[in-house]
Amino acid sequence: MLTKKKVVKNAKWIIICKVIQSLLQLVIGMLCARYLGPANYGIINYASSIVAFVLPIMQLGLQSTLVQEFTEKPEHEGKIMGTALVMDLVSSVLCIMMVGAFVSVANYGEPQTIVVCLLFSISLIFRAFELLQCWFQYKLQSKFPSIVMLCAYLAVSLYRIFLLVTSKNVFWFAVVNSVDYGIIGISLLVIYNKISNQKLEFSFGLVKSLFSRSKYYILASMMVTLFQNIDHIMLKLISGDAENGFYTAAITSAAVVQFVYVAIIDSMRPVILACKKEGNSDYDKNISRLYCVITYMGLGQAVGFTIFANLIIKILFGAEYLPSVPVLQVLVWYVAFSYMGSVRNIWILAEGKQSMLWKINLAGAVMNVIVNAVLIPLCGAMGAAIASLCTQIFTNFILGFIVKPLRENNRILLKGLNPKLLLDAISK
Repeated sequence: MLTKKKVVKNAKWIIICKVIQSLLQLVIGMLCARYLGPANYGIINYASSIVAFVLPIMQLGLQSTLVQEFTEKPEHEGKIMGTALVMDLVSSVLCIMMVGAFVSVANYGEPQTIVVCLLFSISLIFRAFELLQCWFQYKLQSKFPSIVMLCAYLAVSLYRIFLLVTSKNVFWFAVVNSVDYGIIGISLLVIYNKISNQKLEFSFGLVKSLFSRSKYYILASMMVTLFQNIDHIMLKLISGDAENGFYTAAITSAAVVQFVYVAIIDSMRPVILACKKEGNSDYDKNISRLYCVITYMGLGQAVGFTIFANLIIKILFGAEYLPSVPVLQVLVWYVAFSYMGSVRNIWILAEGKQSMLWKINLAGAVMNVIVNAVLIPLCGAMGAAIASLCTQIFTNFILGFIVKPLRENNRILLKGLNPKLLLDAISK
């Protein structure tokens, strides 16, 4: 049974390891950003955005549905997990080819950018093994992937320090993600084989079944990726690498505590899905509580980061990145609305309304592209920040009142905005 004690213990492991990882990331990331400078830092994050575009295709939407698959068919865990891994590995190879084709055309005449993007895309093969985390989430055993990810990041941090000490060029930094995800993927596979009582198996017959549920998340995730990364690509193409570097510094600063949100949401996902399956009366209440905690955490972060933005940028990135300060003061307000979308997606999965996802995210993507196209030529990185904030508010809050099938979710969301519920969630 999924008790509060198990949920808290599961979240605790994620948070503790992520706190350590984030502190390392702050220090090493700060040093790398200063060493690379805004221009090269912008190229690295342009490559990251290009790879992010094909990531939803590589993942096939499976990361959003596997927990429910395990919940419904626990006797076939090994077969479900094995089949999903093979599906993602095959699609990862195809996606690397897609990245190569795109940058060869879009960045013709920029050999450095093309090579960096290709090197960065190798990480897709290893990211396929991220799916194993879904099994650990389902078992409320997140301590294993959390410790593995911490150890992987320690190793990667040493690698980055080596690059800095030996003054390596930007190409060496492009393979950092491959090293990181490679260590994580292999380690999780070894741990799974040791603690699971079901061996990984592949089933052709199961491919269609898994894809029939996950397919709705592919286009939906692509739309999310579009309005999360189109700003980086448009900034590079319209305003240059340096402006993209300033914007990336602001985003990185705003996301510095995102691990807390992820830990809470990932720990509550199996609880909410189990409540729905069992017809538990706490189903709506748990979603409202989750909305409440996430929203007030986001608003608290936004206030703090707005006040101390100058200090944060100076500490993390240095005086060279001070143009990022006003960008951060705008961008940080989108955090609360962004994670509202993550909670809503749990409700959509539980209610079997996956077919709504692509419509929601298409609306957000179209809005984001239009606003970016108007504001980036006028305001550069600040225009991209305003576009991101407007998109998150519209997609994850306002749209829920406009689209009828989503109004029930927004009723639960509004209920979660009651401050008394926050006190209740903390006390219980």
